[in-house]
Amino acid sequence: MAAREKINLLEVIPCRSEHITAEREGETIVLSFPRFKYPWMQRFLVPKGMSKEHHVHLEEHGTAVWELIDGKRTVREIIEELADHFQNEAGYESRISAFLYQMQKDGFIKLMTPVV
Repeated sequence: MAAREKINLLEVIPCRSEHITAEREGETIVLSFPRFKYPWMQRFLVPKGMSKEHHVHLEEHGTAVWELIDGKRTVREIIEELADHFQNEAGYESRISAFLYQMQKDGFIKLMTPVV
């Protein structure tokens, strides 16, 4: 069994998942995604009057990170661009990395390794 190649999180490129929609609501962004994978499930399993989508409201910092996810910037570039936004506070790099990891874990983004 071959050992997995270690990947530096700072060198990966976050890409938004196709099934996520983002809408600006004032100063922040609201992410939406379907409750069920298949349309027939939504039609029959979502109670009347309930939204067919889940909504996630991002706060100020999450919105700033989301807006920089374009499928071209690496995590390192996103962190560098947000230094002023976070006012260079101690540990902001790990906050952004943890946020991106959680977004990937929840299926909002995919982390792609750059093609060399």
